[in-house]
Amino acid sequence: MRLALALACGLASYGTSAMAADAFLDDRSDAASLVSSLYNAINRKEYARAWSYFSDPPAASLEDYAAGFSDTESVSVRTGRVSEEGAAGSIMMQLPLAIEAHASDGTVRVFSGCYTLRMANPAIATDEFTPLRITSGRFSASSAGLDESVPTNCDGGAPLPAADLLRDRAEALYRDAFATSCLRMSELTPEEREPEIHELRFRYAYETDSDPEHKAWLFGFPCNSGAYNQSEVYIYGDEYNDLRLLSFATPKLDIRYQDDDFDKPVEAIYVIGFTSVGELVNSEFDPATRTLHSWSKWRGIGDA
Repeated sequence: MRLALALACGLASYGTSAMAADAFLDDRSDAASLVSSLYNAINRKEYARAWSYFSDPPAASLEDYAAGFSDTESVSVRTGRVSEEGAAGSIMMQLPLAIEAHASDGTVRVFSGCYTLRMANPAIATDEFTPLRITSGRFSASSAGLDESVPTNCDGGAPLPAADLLRDRAEALYRDAFATSCLRMSELTPEEREPEIHELRFRYAYETDSDPEHKAWLFGFPCNSGAYNQSEVYIYGDEYNDLRLLSFATPKLDIRYQDDDFDKPVEAIYVIGFTSVGELVNSEFDPATRTLHSWSKWRGIGDA
């Protein structure tokens, strides 16, 4: 069955999402994952683990470090795009990021900054391997929101185009919003999880051909698979730097079988209403009509 869904569909606004309890995360494979693991440890009050992500002690003692979070309820983090440079057998990384600290008294503060990280080149390690660790960090208070406070670069690096920054945020939103519902996410490599991106150019109905076109981006990510089908989720980003999770109106079907026997051929399909879904099955984007097509495979007679 094939459905055509125009991108004039409803948009579900997305704010900062948080799970009821942070699942344990200890991933040192790259800079963004390590920093996410750091704040996962802080949110879980596992300060010894948080301490271990630094090459040099971030405080005079572990007790002092833990005391610095005594009035912190939770911390959210958004990371930008890391830059890397090789130096004397090491890989140096700079990661722009922003954090949002929620205090026990209900106050919220946002900070913008950068972490510098170092990893010994594993290709030339001999007796002992030194994993990726944070060597230094610097932050300053920000009056903007969490997503808007992520720097475009660290220490004078080349600014990233707006579309690239939006893509990075869309990937972070995908990981944050669908970690438990999109099972394929944990099975795929980072390269396989990269989004399919479509640029949308348009004018509003009240505008004329002399008005400049608006730009937006559609990010499609893998979600689930099974029974000859796979599903995708979509995130919409606009020229104002806003991201939204997309949901789609799809028909609710009453499927009738010959002699009311599930194992016999389908006799008729009736549309009895509509429902909203966040995943599309075997979806394809048509740039000419700016339309998403979704279709499901049935394994055989009676498998509707």
